Amino acid sequence: MKRRKFIQSSALSVISVSAFGFIQFDGKKYIGDCETTTDILGPFYRPDSPMRSNLNVAGKKGKPIHLTGIIMNDDCDTPYANAKVELWHCDEEGVYDNSTPAYNYRGTVMTDSKGQYSFDTILPVPYDAGGGMIRPAHYHLMITAEGYQTLVTQLYFSGDENIKKDPWASNDAAKNRVLQVTPDGNNGSIVSYNVGLSKKLGMEKASLEKLVGIYKSEDGEEGKIELFQKEGRLWIKNEVFGIAFDYLGDNTFDYPGLHDGSYRRMIFQPDGKFKLEMFRPGSEIQSQSYIKVS
Repeated sequence: MKRRKFIQSSALSVISVSAFGFIQFDGKKYIGDCETTTDILGPFYRPDSPMRSNLNVAGKKGKPIHLTGIIMNDDCDTPYANAKVELWHCDEEGVYDNSTPAYNYRGTVMTDSKGQYSFDTILPVPYDAGGGMIRPAHYHLMITAEGYQTLVTQLYFSGDENIKKDPWASNDAAKNRVLQVTPDGNNGSIVSYNVGLSKKLGMEKASLEKLVGIYKSEDGEEGKIELFQKEGRLWIKNEVFGIAFDYLGDNTFDYPGLHDGSYRRMIFQPDGKFKLEMFRPGSEIQSQSYIKVS
């Protein structure tokens, strides 16, 4: 399916800015908030990408990139070993591999004893997301580490003129994720990004399993949606895999990555129904109720 058609149908004491946020020097070391901000998952996530650090595809063009960094605990100091890092992005023509067994430009690595991860790939390009929206070039990252909230985020590149018009890349929450592409002196370039993890509220698997199933709109509109769970998160199924929501507490799940006051939430009720609520500043809250049918 063409990307455009798919998207349209998916609907200071001394404070230093680090590569991953704001931290403060306490006289001995830097401490404080180094949590990496979230970004939207996007519609093209596929689970179970191959365990590999080299994503280059034979016969494909593109600017070679070595992406590297360290995954840090929430103390902003200790590296996290054996974290799962998933990377995916479009090719040199702006197209994602959403279906082939090759999983082109998709890969997974585990961090080493020093918390380090790396990938060899290409620099993605901006693409037309439909409706006149040109998304800036970006990498998608998902980091899974025991004891922490799964992190979904995106990395952008300085000098991309499309950033200023993109609602996610231009947001203040993304400013430390707009990165320099540095020549490596060997016909390639390096992009470095350190990730700070965050502990947030989670939900046990047994409780999530009670929420999964098929739901239909209660107000008579056609169409059904399917909810499923994976690695402690609740997902709405789409044509590639799904859209993930994080648990906020109080029977409410939130779509991460919206930092402009907007939100998209699922709010569950004792009778088995849930409300899909969406809000954007300057607009009224939009709400649709769903009832479980299987």
